[in-house]
Order: sequence, then structure tokens, then C-alpha cells
Amino acid sequence: MCGIALIVSAIRITSSSLTSPPPATEKLSFSVDDVKEALRRRGPDSLGVKKVSLQRSVLGRNHISSSFIAAGDEGHGFCSQGNDDNGECTAQLHFIGATLQLRGSNPLVQPLVDASGNVLVYNGEIFGGLDIASDCNDAEFLLQTLGRCCSCGYCATAQCARSGKSTVPDVLSTIKGPWAIIYWQDSSRTLWFGRDAFGRRSLLVHWPTQDDSTFLLSSVSPIFPTEQTSEYETHNGLSCPSYWEELPCGIYSLDVDGSKSNGHMAGELKLHEYTNSMLKELIKWERTSIEPNSEDLQIYKCSTQSTIPVPAHVLLNALHESVLRRTSMYTIYQAAISSTKEENFVPVAILFSGGLDSMILAALLDQCLDQSYQIDLLNVSFDGQFAPDRISAKAGLKELKRVAPSRRWRLVEIDSELSDLVFETSHVMSLINPANTYMDLNIGIALWLAAGGDGWVSGANIDDNDDENPARAKYKSSARILLVGSGADEQCAGYGRHRTSYSRGSWLGLHEEMKLDMQRIWKRNLGRDDRCIADNGKEARFPFLDEDVIRVLLNFPLWEIANLDQPSGIGDKRILREVAALLGLNEAAILPKRAIQKSTRTRFLLSYLSFSNVNEKLGALPPRMSYVSWSFGGKGLNIAEDFILLLKSKTFCFPHFPPRSQLANTPFVIFQQHLEGMQHHCSLALELQGNQIERTLGVIEQQIRLLQAVLGLIKDRTIVDPFRSQVNFLIYLSSIDHTCLGHYKCLPI
Repeated sequence: MCGIALIVSAIRITSSSLTSPPPATEKLSFSVDDVKEALRRRGPDSLGVKKVSLQRSVLGRNHISSSFIAAGDEGHGFCSQGNDDNGECTAQLHFIGATLQLRGSNPLVQPLVDASGNVLVYNGEIFGGLDIASDCNDAEFLLQTLGRCCSCGYCATAQCARSGKSTVPDVLSTIKGPWAIIYWQDSSRTLWFGRDAFGRRSLLVHWPTQDDSTFLLSSVSPIFPTEQTSEYETHNGLSCPSYWEELPCGIYSLDVDGSKSNGHMAGELKLHEYTNSMLKELIKWERTSIEPNSEDLQIYKCSTQSTIPVPAHVLLNALHESVLRRTSMYTIYQAAISSTKEENFVPVAILFSGGLDSMILAALLDQCLDQSYQIDLLNVSFDGQFAPDRISAKAGLKELKRVAPSRRWRLVEIDSELSDLVFETSHVMSLINPANTYMDLNIGIALWLAAGGDGWVSGANIDDNDDENPARAKYKSSARILLVGSGADEQCAGYGRHRTSYSRGSWLGLHEEMKLDMQRIWKRNLGRDDRCIADNGKEARFPFLDEDVIRVLLNFPLWEIANLDQPSGIGDKRILREVAALLGLNEAAILPKRAIQKSTRTRFLLSYLSFSNVNEKLGALPPRMSYVSWSFGGKGLNIAEDFILLLKSKTFCFPHFPPRSQLANTPFVIFQQHLEGMQHHCSLALELQGNQIERTLGVIEQQIRLLQAVLGLIKDRTIVDPFRSQVNFLIYLSSIDHTCLGHYKCLPI
């Protein structure tokens, strides 16, 4: 994983191929050093800069010369356009590259420059398509290959009709694997940049606007200063300045011309099609067999009664090859191995929930990786040992030990308390930017913590003692490559909305929803996930999004992928469940889908983290809470003693807490709390009805804003532990006179 960036100054950009003008954005101030710092976290091995100066002589209007600025003269700010002392029009291209080196035999520092003056910063892997030697670094090889491309500027096909050479779009379209690139072709004065067709590597763009003429590309956004972010808030409450956008997948060129703009250099922006025919078909994401007839369903039903169908075997082979390409040791930078004791070297880890997708990846990784290496399973929880993902991860570990007993498995339990995350919020918000919803924040924090690999391992994980050994030791995974299950749900109908689409529109409706998911995965998921994982100096690799795996899945009839007439845990992702069965993962094959923000309990961040947004309105954090009154009523109901102890010890300590005898036979416990400096109040009521707890909070301070702060203060997750599986939340908004202002209900936890 690498971090790449480009700052373009003093070039007026025009476009005839892009359909919509750049959106208006906020004007923010951050320096080149801010960009470097953000990139350095992604590429801790090396950081380099190259600054290219473009000059057009007044006497020679069409002539542009380029030169490199010495290392000590880069400066720290963004350059504005203008003329130099000799009356020449100047422009600047500022390349920045931070490298996490995972391939090659020699140390590498980006940006790379060849003898012809071409400049490359590259964030990606070449897993196929181009014939690269096992000891070669991807970026070095790509620079050599691009250096042989045609530079005439008139090529509209994969090969130049004049010279017979390949074109830049042709080379990039041939790559199998994730990539984001910025490349300056000096001979043609053309800047090339883009992302792979599925957006597996992040690249953000700030298009020039009337207020800010700078053109920027970057793998990640720098952290915005607090005083700037506080000025901007989206409709859902997250502070997120609208400065960046995800660069849409594609190959772009900016042809710099000195003759088209009076007194300034101009750049014509063009969007190029991928030239690889197979890649074009994958982008369209069309399936030949969508709607089955009765005979198709009968044949498939008969084929599954006695044996696992052939498509599952084909997919298993494709997934095995995908994992092998991403974990073969020749792709691992050898210096990383030599710097670590061989017995302690962990080359690859898995973001591990114990669910279907991560279990398949773990079993396949065991087949592809030499038995001498340990495999780390990274599992994050916001509810200790009780989060669904922690429970399933421990069960998954036992099953993996059964199917692969000779492998050294290590479950890394990454635990976090909500109170520990307040100070990390602004950082993760900068990583998910331009995504700006609470769901993005919750998912982003879970991924960021998991990728960090800083957690605990149990005694059973350390020395293979009995699994019931409660001892735990601190441990931080050193693996720099992380396998992630992204793409499995989108391609195999794993989301709840797929079932909804099927119920409304049958097979065609399901296909259209899955197609929509795949064609927007670059914007909704992969850019955000890449930025959150890479911030830890780790590289995410997505075996389910391998080009060959996507092609194999599209070749199958839809009814062989999923059968949503069957219940959850059986019909959804059916073909992956069959693959799991082939791998001997019988328990994982029947696990239902759970979203990461629910299964890790990050959903609680929705209320807790928003506390930081109300700092100014509520005063000091946390506000003073004072006991007002307790009242009791209703029919008697036995309250479990452990719940009372939990309520007393894990929430806030209130003066004059009622004795347990008074609480033992009442269904209602009501108290009021005053927030210092506020004219309004809120109240909390706990109503126990069997295994159900309902919470009623009355507030008036701008409705949801104060409500979210109060929820954070109460630390609601600790209260519900005894009744974990049957808890509903009911949030009730009212004014002082109890007039109902609305309610918000979220089900289930």
C-alpha cells in the first residue's frame, strides 16, 4: 500500500468529455506538509517528492519546457499561477509518494523518474495481465512499461496506428489487480491519472473551482483543523467539509498546451475507456441467465440433493487462485522478512468476524501459505466477549483448528471502549471523507481499529493450551497484508436489501439491485475501506473482487448464486455456503449475514461519538449530572439481581441510590438529570417486561442533538447486557409540557 498525491498549480483545466462541471466546494487551508503527513501513515517505509516546473516562453508560444526543482526548493504551500522574472508562463506539478513496500528485492522511494523525464507515483499491485518477474517491484516495472508507450496524443485505440506502440490506457487496462496511478508523460506533456475499474484503491480529487484554482489528487484527505470542520455540518450531524470527492473509476489524461489560453497554460481533460474487452464486460456486470423457468429450477434442485453442484467447485478453484495470487511469498518484500525473526514473521492476516466470508478466506489462506507461518485473525469488539462477532470468531477459530490442526492460528481480540474513541473521531472522519454518514463513521472506526491489529490473545492462542484458559496477553499483529471479504455480499446476494428487491421484483429485481451494488461499490465502500485500513501502514487485498472471480460468478445463472425463497443462513449467498461446505466449514456454512457495525456493536457510536459535536452547546464534558427524584409504580416484577448490580456499578453514580429492596419488585425506575447551563431537562425510564427494556428519553434541545449526547453519557450498552438478545430502543422526544415532538426507533441492536 502506498500513498500518492499530486498538486497542480497554474494550469487552467477545461473538459469536453466530462458530463458535469465540478461541484462547488468549501475553501480549506492545509499545507503540503499536511498532505505528506497523511500519506506517510499509509507508506511508512519511505517518503519522496518531485516538483516539475513547466515553462512557456513568451517568444515561443507553443513551446513548453519542463525541469525538476531541487529538493530544497519545494516550499511548503500551494503555488499560484503567474509569470517568472523572465516573462515566461510557469506551472508546477508537485508529486508526493509514500511507500509501503511489499514487492521487489531493493528499497524503493517514490516518485520514480526515468531517463526520459517521466514521473510515476503508483499505489497498486500487478497480480496478472502484465508479465512481471517475481523479484521485480510493481512500480518500477510499470514505469518501464509506460515509458515504451506511444506519446503522439492521437491514439484512440489500444495500439497506436502510427508507431505500433501500446498506449497508456491499453497498459493500464491490462493490469489485473488494484491500482491508482498518477503519471507524467514528459514527451507529450500529458498527465495521466486514474483508478482500476472497481475502485479497489482510493484516489480523491479536488477539481479547480472559481474560488480555488488548485487541482489536487490524493489517496487520502489530510486532517482538517478543528476550527474549520466546526463550520461545516451535514444534514445528519457529521462535520465534513465538502472539499474532496471520490475520483470515479477510469483513466484520465490532462494534455498541457501553451497556446490555448491567453497568458496561461491550459490543460484539456479527457476520460478514456478501458481497452480490455473482458474488463469492459465485467464493468457492465451483465448476466446471461437471470430468470429461471420451472425446468431450470427442477434440474438445479435435483443436482443439489445428493452432491454439491459443479458451480461451487469452479468458484472454489477461482477463489483459491485469487488468494494464492495475493499471498504468494514472492510478492512479499524480502527486507520485511529479514528484519523479523522467521518464527515470528506473520506475512498475512485476515479481518475476521468468524462469519461465512472470513472463514472461507481463512481456510483458503491455510491452503496457500506455507505451514511454517502463523495466521493472525483480527477481530474487533465494542462489547468485549459478548459482541456477536466475538462469539462467532471464537467459534470460527475452533472450526479452523478442526479443519487445519497443523496451522498456528492466533485470534487477536481487539477490544475498545466507546469512551476511548472520542479523540480518534476527527481522525477517522478525515479518513472516511468524503463519505459523511454515521454508518460510514461506525464502519470506518471498526475497520481502522481492526487493521491496527493491537489487541489481546488468550492463553489458548499463545501456546495451544486448553481453550478455556482465561489468561490473555497483549499482542500487536505485524502482518502488513490484510485479506478482506469485501465484494462477497454484493455478488452473492448477501444484503437484506437483496431479499427485499427479490420479493418486489423477483429475479430481475434482484439482479438489478446486485448490479447497482457492484457498480457503486467504488464510491460507497472500497475507497473508504482502503483509507481506513491503509492508515495503519497495512494493505487491504480483496480476493472476492479478483477479476477472474467476478467473471466466474457472472457466468453462473443467478439461481445458482442464491435462492432467496429460502430463509436467511441458507438461501442467501448459497454458492458461498456450498464453497464453505467443500472446505469442511460446516458450521460457518449456515451462519447468517451480519453487518459489521451491528455485529461489533459499533452501532452505539451513532449516539456516543456525536457527543463531541455538542461540546460548545452543552459546556464542559461531561456535564454534571445530579439526582432529582426516584418514583415507583405499577405491578410488581422481579428484577434480576445482576441487572441491579450492573445498573449501579456500570452507569453513573447517583446520590441516594435507592436500596435494592425498593427496586426488587417494581417495573419502573425513573430519574431526571439536569445538564449544567441548560434550561431543559431529560428523563430516563427503564421499563422491564420479561426480556425487554425500553428507554424513554425526553428532551427539547434541538431534539436529536441533546438526545445523542445524553445517550452517550448513559453508556446504554452496559445496561442491556443481561438481556442482550432481546433489546429494543425507543427514543421519545418531547417538550417541557410533554408535547410529543416525534420518536426514533432502531431495531434490533
